[in-house]
Amino acid sequence: MDKIYFNGMSFYGYHGVFGAEAELGQRFFVDLTLSLDLSKAGASDDLNDTVNYAEIFSCVQKIVEDERYNLVEKLTAQIAERLLVQFPFSEAKVKVTKPNPPINGHYESVAIEMTRRREDIGS
Repeated sequence: MDKIYFNGMSFYGYHGVFGAEAELGQRFFVDLTLSLDLSKAGASDDLNDTVNYAEIFSCVQKIVEDERYNLVEKLTAQIAERLLVQFPFSEAKVKVTKPNPPINGHYESVAIEMTRRREDIGS
């Protein structure tokens, strides 16, 4: 299966269980690995035979920036499900990184990664 990768997309969102996270927000990073058959696009060189990358970016941006979830797990699951519903992917691997969660200690970030297949969402 062919893959489309999005690496290091950056958005500002208001996700977290604490009030300050909902009020102040913070940056979130999203990486995607999206599986689908790209053989027709590879042969035709026609945008109509693939997916529009700008539409993928916009879909993820709307979820991260316009919606609010307590858990990064829920945010990650929503991105994967929405991508599988809106686009012809057979599989979506989504990684959401939260660089500054309210954890007392020294670390670079925390992240959730989920892989979902089209059959996982019932479509």
